[in-house]
Amino acid sequence: MIRILNVISRLNIGGISPYLIPLTRCLREAGFDAQLAAGSVGLNEGDMSYLTTQAGITVLDVPRLGRDISPLRDLATVRDLVRLFRQQRPHIVHTHTAKAGFAGRLAAKLAGVPLIFHTYHGHVFGQYFSPAKTALYKLLDRFTGALSTQIVTVAQNLRRELTEVHHIAAPDRVEVVIPGYDLRALRALQRGDHSFRARLGIPPEAPLVGIVGRIVPIKNHALFLEAAALAYKTIPEARFLIVGDGELRAQTEAQVDALGLRERVIFTGWITDLPPLYSTLDLLVLCSKAEGLPSSIIEALVTGVPVAATAVGGVVDLLADHLGALVPSEDADALGEAIITQLRDPQVKPRAEANRTAAFDLYHIEPSAQRIEAYYRRWLGLRGLI
Repeated sequence: MIRILNVISRLNIGGISPYLIPLTRCLREAGFDAQLAAGSVGLNEGDMSYLTTQAGITVLDVPRLGRDISPLRDLATVRDLVRLFRQQRPHIVHTHTAKAGFAGRLAAKLAGVPLIFHTYHGHVFGQYFSPAKTALYKLLDRFTGALSTQIVTVAQNLRRELTEVHHIAAPDRVEVVIPGYDLRALRALQRGDHSFRARLGIPPEAPLVGIVGRIVPIKNHALFLEAAALAYKTIPEARFLIVGDGELRAQTEAQVDALGLRERVIFTGWITDLPPLYSTLDLLVLCSKAEGLPSSIIEALVTGVPVAATAVGGVVDLLADHLGALVPSEDADALGEAIITQLRDPQVKPRAEANRTAAFDLYHIEPSAQRIEAYYRRWLGLRGLI
């Protein structure tokens, strides 16, 4: 039986955990011996490991494989992973997230793993670190890229950024494989259930705009609030939701007060039951400085919620063919205008509703698993392993 081991730094709240966990289940159902290895979740990140219990998966624990980077600790992590790979003897090691990508690929090479892949669900080469640190990470990724059988990414625009802008690898060494999620509950929902609003005291007729994700610098909640303040001047009855939590929660709350939006902005914290939210949301906003293929936009597309977003990373691919409003990064005026337009244009909601089936067919976990299975089988065949 072909053994596949996916490695991720941690199963925190975000788009990668709810992809890898059901993917592991689907690969097992397809006849592979698929396993998942992960490190520890950091403080205030939110933990999605509960999904492994639902999927019947036991995670291989690599305690030192977490978010924080430390040279001595990371060398020990490589040693831990070499030991794990020699014990498990996988035919394929597939890494996800930056730290797992460095330590995991180096360890897989040292352990003699036949096929080594890494998926860029986004990248850290734009807005995360200082120029010096970014240059160092590029060098490290070029080095581990040379150790990889091939590099995977989740969208064509990300592939362009990796190959043409940041020069991480040659174009023929980077392939796009679109991920997916378990979207059945979201596909089945009927819009217009306002029970979520009722719990928060939001009138059913108030335009409701939300941002969903970690409250961290890269997600740029400050831009969301600046745009919300502009939109509020034109649509004073609107309400704005911040769904999620993170290290910048207190700073973001202070900005709400400074903008005079305390009565219009609601912080919900983390939410695991998403259908009631999307059933009543009028507009999803994403204003990240950099992105991969954000799960919140996929969830909005599948539930018929209109989207306004910054044109970064895979967002450009997600909202191609006018499936949402794209604006330049860091442009609060453009984002504010997009919010107003998306709320007021009578054609926006019918267009979003009409796209739900196509979005589900592309981004649901089962067709996604079939894509990665075909990818693995092609490489296994090329290496004479099947």
